[in-house]
Amino acid sequence: MEKRIQSASLLLDASLGHCFVSGLEHRDENAIYNCLRAYAAIDNTSSAEEIFRMTIVAPLIQKIIPRGLSGEVAGASGDGLENDYQEIKKCIEKDCQFLLEISSAENSGLHVFDFLANSILKEVLSAIKKGKPGAFSPGRPTEFLINYKSSLDFLGHLEGYCPSRSAVTKFRAEAICIEFMKQWNVGVYFSLRFQEIAGALDSALAATNLIPVHNSPSVNGNSQDLTLKQSTILLESLRSCWREDVLILSCSDKFLRLTLQLLSRFSNWLSSGLAARKTGNTASSSGYEWAASAVPNDFLYIIHDINCLATEVCGDYLEHVLQLLSSFSADVLDLVKQSILQGGKSLNDLTPLAINAITDALVDEAVKGLKDVKAIATTFRMTNKPIPSRHSLYVSGLLSPLKKDFLDTEKHNPYLTKETIKELRHGAATEITGRYYDMVVEIVSVARKTESSLQRLKKGAQRRAGGVSSDVSDPTVSDTDKLCMQYFLDIQEYGRNLSTLGVVAKEIPAYRSLWQCVAPPDRQNVIDL
Repeated sequence: MEKRIQSASLLLDASLGHCFVSGLEHRDENAIYNCLRAYAAIDNTSSAEEIFRMTIVAPLIQKIIPRGLSGEVAGASGDGLENDYQEIKKCIEKDCQFLLEISSAENSGLHVFDFLANSILKEVLSAIKKGKPGAFSPGRPTEFLINYKSSLDFLGHLEGYCPSRSAVTKFRAEAICIEFMKQWNVGVYFSLRFQEIAGALDSALAATNLIPVHNSPSVNGNSQDLTLKQSTILLESLRSCWREDVLILSCSDKFLRLTLQLLSRFSNWLSSGLAARKTGNTASSSGYEWAASAVPNDFLYIIHDINCLATEVCGDYLEHVLQLLSSFSADVLDLVKQSILQGGKSLNDLTPLAINAITDALVDEAVKGLKDVKAIATTFRMTNKPIPSRHSLYVSGLLSPLKKDFLDTEKHNPYLTKETIKELRHGAATEITGRYYDMVVEIVSVARKTESSLQRLKKGAQRRAGGVSSDVSDPTVSDTDKLCMQYFLDIQEYGRNLSTLGVVAKEIPAYRSLWQCVAPPDRQNVIDL
């Protein structure tokens, strides 16, 4: 009986196959319907799907994606799939839709067939593997992404033929559909994009100096407002993560992480460089040579770029990302928003560091003029100068670094806000005044101690001689008093110079202490500025 049953089965399969092929070739709906009912009854749907693939689908696909001479084909037309898919869609509509409509008819009992996956998609996958294997290669990221998105669009087109949501679910669960998606190694694609995007920023940050790009035209919109190449590359890298020709939505979590890594990398580069500059650890091997060579004006550009970047990241950039991810849940979008806002805050946190760097540079330049403060003390001690009547020449140069760089607000308006300029001036003036005070207090203290010691020596000598020197009651002004008077005139002029910068001298604690240290007794509690 087994041989008879096997022989009958083979005869039935052969006869049914011939009938099904004939029905397909002549588009005989009645014959096709009866054949499909027969295949379903004997639970042999795979044979019907394979016959349809070989009889109808394969010849059509081979005309679009020839097999065999893959090298010549690739050389002639490349491995692009977008145009091929458009041709395949037309063929499906023209030569395959009739069978899909028969098998998906309501209450037909033919829902067990899946010609979309096991006939059409199977043949398309086979043709691509043999005719255009390079289409699946992520080694050329741009072409890979175009092919990948075209393939997703093609799958969506096939799903459009499914009569119900359950049919779509069934189609996606088919083995051939899963195999088709496995061909697209999006993990490798992201790795290549990561190296491309992060590598560009690393190369820019490896420069030994800050590179200005004033008035440099850019195709990326607001980036022309930035003044440094490092900042421009950061913004371009951030935007690259979410460009249409780069982003794969299924990898959006990875691109979000890359976004945050780029922001962190830039923040660490800047904060570490400023810290190294402050500590003096800016040797060529440290990687922070740019911080050592930077001048105050460079930090103006840094502050401006930080403000621009933070505004962009927390504004239009964030809105663009949220729009791309609008299909995600509200909870996910809130996490994305908070993480990017935190990245923007990390940029804003760098502004005080840059301001401190400017302040330190200006103070270091300004205090060079304080060397003349000591020279004045030596002059009064070595010569019999008269009581001073005007301020010293060095005073006008103490604040010249601030005047040169920050008095011209019109010049720096494109890069600094008025509030930042005011903060810079006040901070630098406070630090310079503090250094000024420390030096004057030390000199005056030593002078007074020296004068007191000399007076004691004179009194002792007088007692031993049994007489009283006329010097003890001499009403002439001492050298220390002359020195204090000179310093008093100097700090008065220094206070006037502060006022030209918009800094109120008496609001600086060190200035008030300096005034009290050298002012005459009747002026110590009154600052006339």
